[in-house]
Amino acid sequence: MTDTPQRNRPENPDKDTAGGDSRTSPLTRRGGGDPATRGRTTIADGVVEKIAGMAARDVVGVHAMGSGLSRTFGAVRDRVPGGGKSVTRGVKAEVGESQTALDLEIVVDYGVSIADVARDVRENVVASVERMTGLEVVEVNIAVSDVKLPDEEDDDDQPEPRLQ
Repeated sequence: MTDTPQRNRPENPDKDTAGGDSRTSPLTRRGGGDPATRGRTTIADGVVEKIAGMAARDVVGVHAMGSGLSRTFGAVRDRVPGGGKSVTRGVKAEVGESQTALDLEIVVDYGVSIADVARDVRENVVASVERMTGLEVVEVNIAVSDVKLPDEEDDDDQPEPRLQ
């Protein structure tokens, strides 16, 4: 009786007794498809509002966001320690599973074309929101609530009180 030499091979628990390999091949993945399609991503309204607010403020001719009342409350909140500036002031978003709609309230600088500013805001907001979230922006409604005149004092630029 002759012994055949055994090679040192690591045991493979995934090998079946017929010699086939029961592990998944590179073409078939466990879990049913591309990992990027497993699960769901939800984006909060506030996230879209922040992105839209930043994009709208980047447009030349936009002086501020929000109505006079919300800007006044915002100026008070900005003075409170830890209050910080509200990026979402003047922005309202409705977010669905794959689409979003936005309402913006802006104040424009005197002398600029309101139609051009509104068009530029719409383009910048749509591009930013769609690029960052993957959501389709179905509409951007813009309400111009005021015009900032050159000689008007800003609500946000009120002088600091002398006494603290």
